[in-house]
Amino acid sequence: MMLSVPFDVSGQTLQPWLDKKCAVVLTYDDAIHQHLDNALPVLDSLNLKATFYLTAFSDAAKNRMDEWRSAAAHGHELANHTLFHPCIGGEGRSWVPPDRDLRNYTVTRMIQEVLMTNVWLKALDGKSRRTFAYTCGDMKIGDSSFIITLKNDLVAARAVRNEMHTINEIDLYNTDCYLVNHTSFEEMKGWVDQAIRTKSLLVFLFHGVGGGNSLDINVKDHRRILEYIKQNEKDILIAPMIEVADHIREWQALHKVNKK
Repeated sequence: MMLSVPFDVSGQTLQPWLDKKCAVVLTYDDAIHQHLDNALPVLDSLNLKATFYLTAFSDAAKNRMDEWRSAAAHGHELANHTLFHPCIGGEGRSWVPPDRDLRNYTVTRMIQEVLMTNVWLKALDGKSRRTFAYTCGDMKIGDSSFIITLKNDLVAARAVRNEMHTINEIDLYNTDCYLVNHTSFEEMKGWVDQAIRTKSLLVFLFHGVGGGNSLDINVKDHRRILEYIKQNEKDILIAPMIEVADHIREWQALHKVNKK
């Protein structure tokens, strides 16, 4: 569902972020059990809507499909994180098996697996429009970008650099985020305060929430940062990635911002 953008009498949009100071998107990667067990209950208790980047072949994705359907029915976004989570292997990435190593993929194979994940997601929530998150932040097969061919099938794509940008600077197919990895509440609070101060988009990237991934956050600090965001919602546009991306695209089109 597209966010409602306020208009003045001349039909021009007013301030970005729907007249709030910034936007925050909460994203969770890899479809792990702790998202359903530890993250969703807190999100729902605070009425915060998040984006879950699902890897279709993960254990929690395959075996808890009804719970993901329920999450979508409650306003959360189910988004594309590929069928098998392939990444570039090699030095420092010994955990990437050969059959999931992007060095062994073709562009065609990657595109087909992303499109098949869209089909699987539609079977869960009935929706056709989808955002994407690059696995391990890897954007190319060899020297070739695969996202160019997928732009008609994906609304936006999230990268993994720890950066935030104002609405005129954002590239929707290379959208930055802040990776949470045993990060303290105080540091995350600083990100939120910076986004408010600079009128930027802040995207959180969570993996483990109280376990499930080595990139983790404890449940206490996870709850504390969500509560802090909720407490400041008068200044923060809080919505799933697809809704915020639609707003950014509309604002950039109105202001003739061209991001290739």
